[in-house]
Amino acid sequence: MTDERAAPPLQPLCRSAELAERGRAVLFDLVHRGEPMRGFALRIDGRVVAYLNRCAHRPVEMDWQPGDFLDALDQRWIVCSMHGAHYDAATGRCAAGPCAGGALTPVPVIELDGRVCWQPGADLQPPPGGPR
Repeated sequence: MTDERAAPPLQPLCRSAELAERGRAVLFDLVHRGEPMRGFALRIDGRVVAYLNRCAHRPVEMDWQPGDFLDALDQRWIVCSMHGAHYDAATGRCAAGPCAGGALTPVPVIELDGRVCWQPGADLQPPPGGPR
């Protein structure tokens, strides 16, 4: 017997052009395991990546200013503004700081026809009332 439930529809996030290489992130709302949260998407090495805006060390949002996550030197690291933890922007894995061995929670994204969307799943759902 096959599971005939349809996959949740893709959720629009932004136009592809809004994500500059190693630039400011696009923020979006979602629900992770029943808790409202923010996510963020970046373009790293030509590929869009997205994560929950939640440090692996402590459950706090990480951006310095809204959408500002990357280190100032070479924009290689996502840096937690609260604890200084450094995450590899391409993989979300912690490389330095109090979260050593941890990782950011990824949000599945797809880029298609000039748009970026995220894919809901069992743990990730759109916010009630749709995107804000």
